[in-house]
Amino acid sequence: MGKDINTFHLVDNDVGFDDDQIESRLINDELTIIISEEDLLASSTLNHQQQNAYNAILQKVFRNQPGAFFIDGTGCTVKPYIYKALIATVRSKQLITLAIASYSIAASIFPRDQTAHSRIKISLDKNAACSVSKHGGFARLIQLARLIIWDETPMSRKESIEALDKMLRNINNSELTFGGKVIVFGGDFRQVLSVVRKGISQEQIDASFILMDHTE
Repeated sequence: MGKDINTFHLVDNDVGFDDDQIESRLINDELTIIISEEDLLASSTLNHQQQNAYNAILQKVFRNQPGAFFIDGTGCTVKPYIYKALIATVRSKQLITLAIASYSIAASIFPRDQTAHSRIKISLDKNAACSVSKHGGFARLIQLARLIIWDETPMSRKESIEALDKMLRNINNSELTFGGKVIVFGGDFRQVLSVVRKGISQEQIDASFILMDHTE
């Protein structure tokens, strides 16, 4: 959470970790996340539309190719199923997935339960920026990540999306969109007033999937 254990005075001496220890801990924390049996079986319960999206995204992930996707669907029906299926499949291959959401309630469906602002350090001011050091442990975690999921993206300002793009390009030393990563945005534009709809341009997205209810 960006805090230092030494500020709480729980031990007599300062506790310190060097950059290598921090990097190893961050990576190990992601690789040791326990995947539930339910999540592992989620891919077998997807309907036809969800399966198409699932296959297209994983094709990019396992080929280590860049790709940007948008999943359009209501939060309480289709999106959680495909998120769980994607995350479980990728993590079962000992590959790193980072999953965030625009607000805390939506983030609760993910193992780490973190918002975009807390996880990738997006500032809340008008000129949004990701304050992630290029040479820090979290930067290395981002470099290793094969899949990044950001749920409820339409609820964020376009500057936040642009900040993510800029940060990923910088950390991965790439001019490709989103640093050449496979990134999945999700949300429901029907919940956003047309007067404020903005953010992700069509040029940045390889494919957009409009998903119906999980049972259809």
